[in-house]
Amino acid sequence: MLRPQPIGVFPGVAGLLILPAVPRGEELVHAILRGRLPDSWPATWAFFARAVAGEDEANIARSLPEGPEGVFNRFVLQPEPDTYARAREGLGPEWRPLVEAMAWRAGLSPAPPQPQGLDGELAAFILATQAYAALQQGDRAAALERLGAAASAAEGVSPVLAARLYAERAALYHLETGDGDEAIHGYRRAIELLHDTGFPELRAELWFQLGAAYQGLADGRKGLLLEAARCYQEALRVYRRDSHPETYALIQMNLALAYLAMPREDRAGRLRAALAVQSLREALRVFRKDTHPELWASAALNLANALQHVPTAHPQQNLREAVALYDEILAVRRPGDDALGYARVLANQGNALAHLGALDQAESRLKEARRLFLEHGEDGAAAAVGTVLEEIARLRQQARPAPAAGGGGMSRGTP
Repeated sequence: MLRPQPIGVFPGVAGLLILPAVPRGEELVHAILRGRLPDSWPATWAFFARAVAGEDEANIARSLPEGPEGVFNRFVLQPEPDTYARAREGLGPEWRPLVEAMAWRAGLSPAPPQPQGLDGELAAFILATQAYAALQQGDRAAALERLGAAASAAEGVSPVLAARLYAERAALYHLETGDGDEAIHGYRRAIELLHDTGFPELRAELWFQLGAAYQGLADGRKGLLLEAARCYQEALRVYRRDSHPETYALIQMNLALAYLAMPREDRAGRLRAALAVQSLREALRVFRKDTHPELWASAALNLANALQHVPTAHPQQNLREAVALYDEILAVRRPGDDALGYARVLANQGNALAHLGALDQAESRLKEARRLFLEHGEDGAAAAVGTVLEEIARLRQQARPAPAAGGGGMSRGTP
């Protein structure tokens, strides 16, 4: 067998295929392992070129060469009992772990094999398969251990495969165990391995995930939030609005939230608040009410909240824009769907209206917000709204004219 193999380097079916030996094969494979495709493919590698290009499996199968690689690859493309039987019968013992790993992935075998006699990228493929089986059984500790062993086995041979495995392990730590420090270490190692490879989008995706890991770990700490912002900015070097609009908008939203979570007492803090507003406006250029209603509502709500607090020479203009955004959000959200979310929008709008001096409108929204908070046991939120209502009552009291001297008190007529 030609070694090393680009197994696991490319997504989809291309990451499962085995290349036959050809003249200059090792030289070509070393470039492919870093994501650099040849200008001219060997004739017997046409099937792999088609797989990398994303062609359908029938076209790929028509290009398969004869030989043991062809038998294995046909099983990959058509994982059925008859092709499984032909692979088991027609391939030598050195192929058995790969065949059995593919059989488990296809649901044709009850358990993945051991990586006996294999090393490098092939051992990594078997160990990763064992990790997926452990995860399927709910054994996260075993899955993490095998993914780590798989990444280590691949690292000196197939850097992109190792990066993908480190990233999978980091994601498992982040999402399943909440271990942010281990996730950050894994993402950083994966990003290092992807340097100077032909996978800029994968690297950008990992910058995005690393930023999310920092942000989740931050708990208001400025240093970690700054790291998150740097990661998002790295991801935005690749994810542009014209090429990756939805991912671009999601990163802009996360970047804005990282900025808004930082202290705003100093000059740099005020600049970050302004950058957050800019990022949210960028997100809303992609997330429209008619195409992405939930994401639009989230971005619009964050923008409206930010506009109330960002330092500006035109605070009244910002407050009026915030009130208008809250109106748009309230038009599509219903208290029956998310009563507490609806109440928070009302409370924020009421606060903005109060600062604009529209006290009657502010009071009606705040009272409705307080009612919803109390109904759902959010006493702290209800108390905060009550404080604003008390301030509105105080302002009204101050605005009333004083009784005329000797007038015997306030008039008893109709108020």
